Amino acid sequence: MISESIAYLAKKGLEPMLDAEHFFDGFKENPDYTISIAKAAYDAGARWVVLCDTNGGTLPHEITEIIEQVTAHIPGTHLGIHCHNDTENAVANSLAAVRAGVRQVQGTLNGYGERCGNANLVALIPTLMLKMGYDVGISPENLKRLTKISNALDDRLNRPRYRHAAYVGASAFAHKGGLHVSAVMKNPDAYEHIAPDAIGNERIILVSDQAGKSNIINRIKLFDDSIDVSHEAIGKLVDIVKQHEAQGYAYDSADASFELLARRELGQLPEFYNVRSFRVIDERRWNAKGHLVTFSEAKVKLSLPDNPDELNIVVAEGNGPVDALYTALIKGLSQRYPSLKNLVLKDYKVRIMQPERASAAVTRVQIEMEAENGERWSTLGVSDNIIDASFNALDDAFNYHLFYMQK
Repeated sequence: MISESIAYLAKKGLEPMLDAEHFFDGFKENPDYTISIAKAAYDAGARWVVLCDTNGGTLPHEITEIIEQVTAHIPGTHLGIHCHNDTENAVANSLAAVRAGVRQVQGTLNGYGERCGNANLVALIPTLMLKMGYDVGISPENLKRLTKISNALDDRLNRPRYRHAAYVGASAFAHKGGLHVSAVMKNPDAYEHIAPDAIGNERIILVSDQAGKSNIINRIKLFDDSIDVSHEAIGKLVDIVKQHEAQGYAYDSADASFELLARRELGQLPEFYNVRSFRVIDERRWNAKGHLVTFSEAKVKLSLPDNPDELNIVVAEGNGPVDALYTALIKGLSQRYPSLKNLVLKDYKVRIMQPERASAAVTRVQIEMEAENGERWSTLGVSDNIIDASFNALDDAFNYHLFYMQK
């Protein structure tokens, strides 16, 4: 059946390919018969005979041993590999297959697929190119788009990006610890297996409660290398970061909030507005039609720097308390700063920092904002009041945008 089907397609001038599902399990049961199936396809004119680890249970050493036996009958230039990730070995198995002679590798972007997923092309492509020296048909310049493409797929699928993904994750080239960071900046090759920009990623110097002056200085240099790092405020900034993180802040995941904190301490952040007070009201009631409705209203009192004595009072409704507060702030500031109307709140995350305190626990809110040009930034707020934490994150997001709009 296989010979007739492949021969028919080849006669039509097509490029037949046999996906030999369950190949490795079949080989373990009956190697002679399994190889005869693959060889029947090859002899009949198959361009590719793809060996499939369908249930993802084969290990790298088994892949190597089996393929070495297969290549005695079919040249590697006509063999492919198709691995599933049920033992977390799909990438390793694919690389082992290439080393054994296989020349077609199947996989999916970010490894997405049924059960535990497929071989991750986002890890395979740079490994084959940068580590093993293979030509995969992608130029070094296009390889720099890899991180962007990986992130774009997650965005399209509305899935959170995996920070610890190899090569393209936000933490892939993130460094923490003062002395270690100093060494990284002096000799990155010793601490990074590739240059981050080769695959469109970037080096990140994390700021945390383990931070020393070198962390702070290197992180500041990433967003503005013109800042005088000998400034006496640097030492104070280290202490502030440690105090904040003891309260629940996590600046390694909110670059914009850290930058604002640093610029405030260094006297580089002007006051764009001043929120004197705000109030948010939530009401849950039955309306006149007998439907249960929830009503949110925010009232914000703010002033602008050119007229600090004039108090503007803004009231807005929203789909929940955070949306009401967000809408009120935009309403009160957009006449002076019209670009704020084009901002989009892309993500909103809440984390309880002290679960043992139950509903009285400190709350950390992290938001991701997007500007009209597609630029995104993350900010955070911490408070034992979730609305106050949300306001702090929104306030940072607006100030970050306005700071760069004025530059």
